[in-house]
Amino acid sequence: REPQMPDIEFDRRFEPAHGEAVPVSDMVLRLTVNNPGPFTFHGTNSYIVGRDTLAVIDPGPEDEAHLQALLTAIGGRPVSHIFVSHTHADHSPLAAKLKQETGATVVAEGPHRAARPLHIGEINPLDASSDTVFSPDRTLSDGEVVDAGEWAIEAVATPGHAANHMAFSLKGTGILFSADHVMAWATSIVAPPDGAMADYMASLEKLIARDETLYLPGHGGPVTKPAKFVRALKTHRKLRAAAILDRIRKGDRTIAEMVREIYRDTDPRLHGAAGLSVLAHLEDLVARGVVVTEGPPAINGVFSPS
Repeated sequence: REPQMPDIEFDRRFEPAHGEAVPVSDMVLRLTVNNPGPFTFHGTNSYIVGRDTLAVIDPGPEDEAHLQALLTAIGGRPVSHIFVSHTHADHSPLAAKLKQETGATVVAEGPHRAARPLHIGEINPLDASSDTVFSPDRTLSDGEVVDAGEWAIEAVATPGHAANHMAFSLKGTGILFSADHVMAWATSIVAPPDGAMADYMASLEKLIARDETLYLPGHGGPVTKPAKFVRALKTHRKLRAAAILDRIRKGDRTIAEMVREIYRDTDPRLHGAAGLSVLAHLEDLVARGVVVTEGPPAINGVFSPS
């Protein structure tokens, strides 16, 4: 997660019920992996959709206990598809083992990739958290619908947190599985080179134009008023960009300086993630000509007002 500003009403009330299948609608069960942490909250949510023929959304990390919990909840019923929202290591790796157990088709936007090419000499600090071996059986395009008769799921491309991030809309129910793009408990981290702020903001605009009324995210509890919440996320990001620009105008020239001021009330253990978030905003500000830098924007770069 990314450190917060006090402009959004977050909901951190959530009982993870690790290992148990929790009904969240008459068509959806939620199982939460026991992998809590500063970026996963109480753990990663997997969802089982359907009654007779099933789909699994985001099987989760390599975790044998979670695999067995999923299989128990599936209860021998056929699983036709495994949907993967994106290739971070807490969402996609278990897909291979679940496929072995169920014979399901694994579907996703595509393999892992960065949102932009790496600059000369740049090292991707997020490699360890990415599932670079994931390869879906079938790639999905934005707006494509997988129809199993009992349920139909639409792929909604939402890049930003990750280049291959997809949300999934359960047609006819008002439910959107929003994965890590929109979560009730915190804002999503947007960290270059895997993520891109311009993409993230465009994806927020895309969701604002949609009509789902309940979001089921990759971590934490549901977003029950998504239209209002997504607009607040958009405002939050604009305020963050304005705060960064203000620090530059006041003389800050490096990301470390900006993080010390903007995130001074934040747990120092999250300052590394905060720095990547600031870099994402700065990449966008440089691309729009608001800020200039010597060479490509970088975590150790020098920034100035244009």
